[in-house]
Amino acid sequence: MPPRFDVYRSVSAQIREVFAEHTDLIEPLSLDEAYLDVTQNRLNVSSATTIAEMIRAKILLVTGLTASAGISYNKFLAKMASDQKKPNGQFVITPRHGPAFVETLPVKKFHGVDPATAAKMEALGIKTGADLKDRSLSFLQQHFGKSGLWYYQIARAIDERAVEPDRRRQSIGAEDTFAADISELPAAIAELKQLTAKVWGYCEGKGIRGRTITLKVKFADFQQITRSRTAAVPIEFSDFERLAADLLRSVFPVQKGIRLLGITLSSLGNVWPPEKRQLRFEL
Repeated sequence: MPPRFDVYRSVSAQIREVFAEHTDLIEPLSLDEAYLDVTQNRLNVSSATTIAEMIRAKILLVTGLTASAGISYNKFLAKMASDQKKPNGQFVITPRHGPAFVETLPVKKFHGVDPATAAKMEALGIKTGADLKDRSLSFLQQHFGKSGLWYYQIARAIDERAVEPDRRRQSIGAEDTFAADISELPAAIAELKQLTAKVWGYCEGKGIRGRTITLKVKFADFQQITRSRTAAVPIEFSDFERLAADLLRSVFPVQKGIRLLGITLSSLGNVWPPEKRQLRFEL
């Protein structure tokens, strides 16, 4: 179905208002997802589980939509918990149970571990959190570079990141590794549309726009290429989707199958009023 970001944006604002009734520490991830720190909250409720129940009930009352929640003592575990009881449920991971929960989890289920990384881990004999925990920091840094420290920490249920309401990102991107290589343009365009919608959902949730679009293509032999365009002003969704598709068309026909597509929006800034937009592109 064609996305309706005006509707999503309106409902997202309602949900954000519900969040704000409970805490000021809200870090949006997209239109329909956010981290909340409720350690100190507006209602002086001591239980995060109770607050999650209250928020979910209020969202249902205000919007008619169900919501799921993950409750834990850090962002990584909260995200993992949020996936356990979908739809319309909540799940708690306590400090006592956090390390054991991570150890039993397949690494392909870890937030931030994409399919390509999960496959690389499994090739190294790392299939679960327990396997990951057994590997030394030097081993993980050798095979995964700067991400090695992150994997070392989350295998131990450690995540010191704070909830950051005003966090600014330099770029927003999404990518997907396919189970079967893609060689035809229509199939590639269909996959790309899912990625552009995902990126745009984050942009809408943050209320930001970007000017530079970068397409990433990785082929079956692991050769990787990128294509970029930069607009004079921040772009809207219809332009983003169209221009991303134009970049993809520029690499077709392909001689090798495509195993991964990625799309990134950068040169981020404030939203411009639509009436002032006039696109120009510097190639």
